[in-house]
Amino acid sequence: MRRKKIYRRVLLSLFLVSIAAIIYLVIYSLEKNIPDEIKIVVDREERFSFNMPLKANIETEDIGVISVNNSKIPSNKIDIDLNEPFTLQSTKTGQYNINLKLFGIFNYKKISLDVIETVELIPCGTPIGISVETDGILVLGNSEITGADGLNYSPSYNKLKSGDYILSINNRKVMYKEDFIEEIQKSNGRDIRLQIRRNGEISNIIITPVKTADGDYKIGTWIRDDTQGIGTLTFISTNGHFGALGHGITDIDTGRLMEIDNGTIYDAQIMFIVKGKEGEPGELIGIIRQNEKNKIGEITDNTSQGIFGKVNHKYKLKEEFKPLKIGFKQDVKLGKAYIRCMVDGKIVDYEINIQKIDMSNSNQSKGLVIKITDERLLNLTGGIVQGMSGSPIIQNNKIIGAVTHVFIQDSTKGYGTFIENMVNKLE
Repeated sequence: MRRKKIYRRVLLSLFLVSIAAIIYLVIYSLEKNIPDEIKIVVDREERFSFNMPLKANIETEDIGVISVNNSKIPSNKIDIDLNEPFTLQSTKTGQYNINLKLFGIFNYKKISLDVIETVELIPCGTPIGISVETDGILVLGNSEITGADGLNYSPSYNKLKSGDYILSINNRKVMYKEDFIEEIQKSNGRDIRLQIRRNGEISNIIITPVKTADGDYKIGTWIRDDTQGIGTLTFISTNGHFGALGHGITDIDTGRLMEIDNGTIYDAQIMFIVKGKEGEPGELIGIIRQNEKNKIGEITDNTSQGIFGKVNHKYKLKEEFKPLKIGFKQDVKLGKAYIRCMVDGKIVDYEINIQKIDMSNSNQSKGLVIKITDERLLNLTGGIVQGMSGSPIIQNNKIIGAVTHVFIQDSTKGYGTFIENMVNKLE
């Protein structure tokens, strides 16, 4: 009798675990395949195929504006079955909400439906030199210092933290670390008052510099005020704005997105290539042509989806640069595509294979998994290397994304972001 009870409990436990696993797999699949936002172009029919057990309805006051499956519905509530392919079209720009129900019963989530004007971008793929100055002096970390008396001190401990930005010292605004260091020397060991920004909030702290054996005054803090590097220009819009990198500029020590005060992008020349291999990502090594003649534009924003700004009015586009329509998430297909880059002195479209598409917003810079299949690029770089971030991804004559990261253990593979994510930031 007791054995039967144990047997039943085991069966019940296995049943419950199986149900939980099924629910988890369903939710996981929904999250990966159902986006939080859908974009369509006004007056253009867009086709969708999610094959998911979901019912949806669109609530709108613009009756007759949105049509489903070529049928204009004279109602302010439009129903859609996501288990079947369907088309959407709108005769008016605007924002709408799509309400999703699992199995047509349980409320699941809302999708934002954005109807926008036609967007065309000029995919570039050229190497650029990036020079940015932080909005304040970035704190990298703290360390002990040895005073003139031979004792160890930590004057900034529990006062400054990695990721803080120092805005002023003794009510004097500082932008450069040289000026900051000079002000510390002038203190002669007296308390200094720092205004800092931490996670967007402004505060003031007092630190007492310590005199070291060599006669200098220090507060035991590692700082940085600017950075430079090589990346790839993704696109220039038809109204003169640019987007690049596909991911933000983060500090190498703190890993945080840098808060920039100003920045500039310039033409860059690739001098040689360090090929990528297993466990060691490669790199494009080049020189930044940091002069007014080779200035491409000013950086206005550093975001998680890349850097953005305005193109210099004197900058001349290369003849081969032609505008393409953008491809939204629903346009991206598994299989053959191309990345455009300039690693060997000329702009070339290299063949790749899109292996995975993640519609969710769990990590927007890793929505696509791509594999380099073009032997020409593999022979040159070994795959994706540092400096190629921002290379535009083109499929079916549309710009659909940009390269963002390389797989450390397999340089032939990497991640990409959807171009609509970058357009969102551009807007």
